Amino acid sequence: MTETFPEFAPVPPSALGPAMNEQGYHVGRVERNLYWVTDGTYQSAFLTTSDGVVLLDAPPTLGNNIRRAVDEIASANGVSNEINYLIYSHHHADHVGASSLFDKNVTRIGHEETRRLLIRDDDPARPPNEETFQDRRTLEIGGERIDLAWHGANHSPDNIIIHLPDHDALMLIDVVNPGWVPVYVSNLTEDIPGYLEAPGNALAYSWKHFIGGHVGRLGTRDDVKLHQQYMADISESSKKAIDAVDPRTYYAHYGVNKWAAAKGHLDETTRLAAEPVIEKYTGVLAGADIFTESTAFWVMESIRLDLGYGSQVHP
Repeated sequence: MTETFPEFAPVPPSALGPAMNEQGYHVGRVERNLYWVTDGTYQSAFLTTSDGVVLLDAPPTLGNNIRRAVDEIASANGVSNEINYLIYSHHHADHVGASSLFDKNVTRIGHEETRRLLIRDDDPARPPNEETFQDRRTLEIGGERIDLAWHGANHSPDNIIIHLPDHDALMLIDVVNPGWVPVYVSNLTEDIPGYLEAPGNALAYSWKHFIGGHVGRLGTRDDVKLHQQYMADISESSKKAIDAVDPRTYYAHYGVNKWAAAKGHLDETTRLAAEPVIEKYTGVLAGADIFTESTAFWVMESIRLDLGYGSQVHP
């Protein structure tokens, strides 16, 4: 039996990044001694310094290709390839699940909540960070400055901004996918109000290069602004959809089958919220026709539940 696959809108050329090498990764310079690595789906970055290499995240899909990328750059530039520091953006396994590949003596740094969650998860692939901070921390490593900041929960409770002011770069993972829409439910985000605020927090810093953690290219300030507008359009459309759909119709029709009524009500609200956004962004952001409805559902639910929009008290 021949399997059939659904067809989707073509990927805009603006969403695509560089080609991978024979090992399945690309390593490139961000600015001076800051480099990034991608396999086309996930991203990591590293800084070569006089005190060894500072690694920013260790996604398992990159795995040992991180070491290969560091070795390649170190050999080409005649600098140390010893990874002495590892900064965790947040605790999720898809971004730091290869951290156990690196020496136990590596200094691991992250938010205090990252340490708590890693201890809770007890995953040998993700050794908890020994060094923590609460809101802000500035690192001076090998003459290089790295500013860490936690602005509150967004994608996850512990997701941080990593700002490298002397390299004109900022790293914020799982919020903006340059050239692409978020995947399921806003990149599997736990806190939608924080997620919606995160791009503005990022834009308040001075930077040119954006490392988003996903897909195949670096981002720009314009990428972050486009994402902001996409999410704002979903929010606005969701409020209109909430206003347009009367849930009583579904509860009257399905009677005691409350989940059937809930499904009818929420599915129709989601469809109405997503429809104009899909039309506007297809061909502009890759995957707009694939994941906008899922993200619209999650934003719509946040507007209902976090903001109380459309909530009515029984007389």
